[in-house]
Amino acid sequence: MKVYMRQLIKLLFIPAALLTTSFATATAADRVAEFRGTGNTTTAIFRVESPWVLDWRLDGDFDELVALEITLLEAKSGKHVGRVLHTKRKGNGVKLFRSGGLYQLRVSSSLARWTVKIDQLTREEAELYTPR
Repeated sequence: MKVYMRQLIKLLFIPAALLTTSFATATAADRVAEFRGTGNTTTAIFRVESPWVLDWRLDGDFDELVALEITLLEAKSGKHVGRVLHTKRKGNGVKLFRSGGLYQLRVSSSLARWTVKIDQLTREEAELYTPR
């Protein structure tokens, strides 16, 4: 009976300890929005404070025929703020922004599957950012 109880206690407490560890090591970045697609679109409006990061990923069935372009728009006016990304290769990356606001993304893609995540950062996290 003692062996059974010890095993039961292990089953009850070990997963809780692992769960606590997972939360303790998570980053402080908060997900603001996530968009996925295979074609052209203008995303829903999202609000971010400074600093924030755009995390993108491009995949497809072809190595050289894929393309992705992401443009940042000011949401209220639709004004073109700037081109965030233009690539013709599969891959991923991040881009740091130091001005908050109400934005949308205009995404254009060819023969590609794309994912874009918008994460709010703390100032300390932004200081650790290294462009690539």
